[in-house]
Amino acid sequence: MTAEEPFVIVGGGLAGAKAAETLRAEGFDGPVVLVAGEAELPYERPPLSKDYLLGKADRESPRVHPADWYGEHDVELRTGVRATHLDPATHRLTLEDGAELPYAKLLLATGSSARRLPVPGGDLDGVRYLRTLADSDRLLADLSGGGRRVVIIGAGWIGLEVAAAARHHGNEVTVVEPQPTPLHAVLGAEMGNVFARLHREHGVDLFPDTVVREFRGADGTVRSVATDRHAGLDADLVVVGIGATPNVDLAASAGLEVDNGVVTDDALRTSAPDVFAAGDVASSFHPLYGRYVRVEHWANALNGGPAAARSMLGQEVSYDRVPYFFTDQYDLGMEYSGLGGPGDSVVTRGDPDDGAFIAFWLQDGRVSAGMNVNVWDVTEPIQELIRTRRQVPVASLTDPDTPLERLAA
Repeated sequence: MTAEEPFVIVGGGLAGAKAAETLRAEGFDGPVVLVAGEAELPYERPPLSKDYLLGKADRESPRVHPADWYGEHDVELRTGVRATHLDPATHRLTLEDGAELPYAKLLLATGSSARRLPVPGGDLDGVRYLRTLADSDRLLADLSGGGRRVVIIGAGWIGLEVAAAARHHGNEVTVVEPQPTPLHAVLGAEMGNVFARLHREHGVDLFPDTVVREFRGADGTVRSVATDRHAGLDADLVVVGIGATPNVDLAASAGLEVDNGVVTDDALRTSAPDVFAAGDVASSFHPLYGRYVRVEHWANALNGGPAAARSMLGQEVSYDRVPYFFTDQYDLGMEYSGLGGPGDSVVTRGDPDDGAFIAFWLQDGRVSAGMNVNVWDVTEPIQELIRTRRQVPVASLTDPDTPLERLAA
């Protein structure tokens, strides 16, 4: 298959790079242009808050492909330049350096950005966010050597992984979270308390139900964090991890449908002809759930980029992967599949106090999500339970002698 105009991919993350790889793997031999706003080779983000931030991996480890892969596969990689205007009517993309790229098909894989905390003192030196490789570089330098007082705002995945890394490097760590437990919106109170206990056991001061009011500093550098319960928590460094917002400006200004992300159908097609979206930025119709879903995690980029590439090539695509993510904190490794809801009941196979267990979220007796903690090689049957929507007896779910494969069959 060839095209006179190139297939253009906007975004230098995992979704964009895997889309380019898939185009070539599927036999497309027309021109491919990948536009990356950062002056970096395309990279994936999990190492930024895990192994790289822990100092256990080198700076090359987040790269999706080696530097020479792009030339070897005839992918034109433009780094350090952002797309500024998309015109779906004329099939043209404008870059900030003034270049105009015509396209036959275009993929938006623009990702998301760290949500900013709008409080006084937010511009003080020493207030950090973690989203890019450069952010991780700076934070690794901040944490290495230990001995610093680190206050982390937000007990979500990024906040907790940074807390674990900060403790690994020998720093004092305080976590401030407005919800009753860590990860409350995702896991609920019972499972959120598992992570609260984990971090407290590793020396973290955790303050739930606490709202930040102000960052206070001296000589332009942050020195303390004022909350609704504290006059000032001492801080040499503050890390804000309160979620991310999808980068939809390019799509919105082009007139594409946007609603908590760039809206796509299950084939990852946007409301504009020949424009597709994948990864963090895409709010896609999910056949399994019968609604639009936006997933910000690694597996969605890993699988969504290739699915979008196949859709761009005209293949039959229905992107219906069960959402999946993972975390590593101290000696805890966890995988989570599905989408649990606030009204779900939670049952466990194994005792959470023992450090190895599986939790299941249930809606009307059906598994909506599963989380395996320090228990491995069970993701496939958990996802099959979610996908089949079969009612499962609680006694069977919680019985460690009943194979999950049998329940999912």
